[in-house]
Amino acid sequence: MARPALSIGITGATGFVGDALVRHLAQTSTHRLRVAVRGRYDTTDKSIEVLSAQQLTADHAWQPFVTGLDVIIHCAARVHVLHDTSTDPRAEYFEANVAATLNLAERAAAAGVKRFVFVSSIKVNGEFSRPGSPFTADAVGEPSDAYGQSKQAAEQGLRDLALRTGMEVVIIRPVLVYGPGVKANFLSMLRWLDKGVPMPLGAIHNRRSLVARGNLVDLLVTCVDHPAAANQTFLVSDGEDLSTTQLLQRMGRALGRPARLLPIPAWLLSGLAIALGKRAFAQRLCGSLQVDIDKTRKQLGWTPPVSVEQAMQETADHYLETKRNA
Repeated sequence: MARPALSIGITGATGFVGDALVRHLAQTSTHRLRVAVRGRYDTTDKSIEVLSAQQLTADHAWQPFVTGLDVIIHCAARVHVLHDTSTDPRAEYFEANVAATLNLAERAAAAGVKRFVFVSSIKVNGEFSRPGSPFTADAVGEPSDAYGQSKQAAEQGLRDLALRTGMEVVIIRPVLVYGPGVKANFLSMLRWLDKGVPMPLGAIHNRRSLVARGNLVDLLVTCVDHPAAANQTFLVSDGEDLSTTQLLQRMGRALGRPARLLPIPAWLLSGLAIALGKRAFAQRLCGSLQVDIDKTRKQLGWTPPVSVEQAMQETADHYLETKRNA
């Protein structure tokens, strides 16, 4: 039986995840789409209604956006950055990720929106998992920075709102998202591999969960109307964990540039990094962060549709094409 067409609102539609989500829904569904964006949004698809939402604030007037919607997928956020230059980053995280999110959700509930899908973060669980003890969706989180704490506070506020108003809330916590057009540290890794830079990362035996953007988008679409998703929290990954060494090796193969990795023991690498004041950097390279997606699989009948090999090849191909056209 065909799924009924819904009116879906998406925030953060120009972002890495939001843009892919809008394009996927526009191409594969009959849902009516309304997007909220901060800047310009170029589209020739007349089925996509575009509204301006200049800032994520506690007093933004969301009524024009929420009116008439069945579902909202909230992708917009003040994202985590490694070198934040804000004078009060904690206050800004909580303004954008908590106060603004709950303002939007309150307006949505009052307008009769049936379901609110919130893109949270694995940082709500924590920065690192113990070996053999992956994070689970229903475990008590221990966020260590203001970004993770703001996402946790937003989650709790949404759960309280769901109990009070009856609007269904679905919370998705992604791990590191990658795919065509990825930025930040993942893009730096692609550049290092492409240049053939030798890296002392050939003997790292940690375990890291990642999620291809296509897999995250597929889960978000699943949660739009899946009955078993209502008022639940789900973790999402590719379902295959890699060490830092394996990640570099496989991305190198996708680029056609075998990774030049020096087998420096992790304990020595960490010691050198700490001596140089780079403890956090060493932890990201050598530490583990695994998630258990059994709840997501079983409760939703969901399986990641995109393989790690396919996602890495698509990421590498996009990087190389962008480089050629630069």
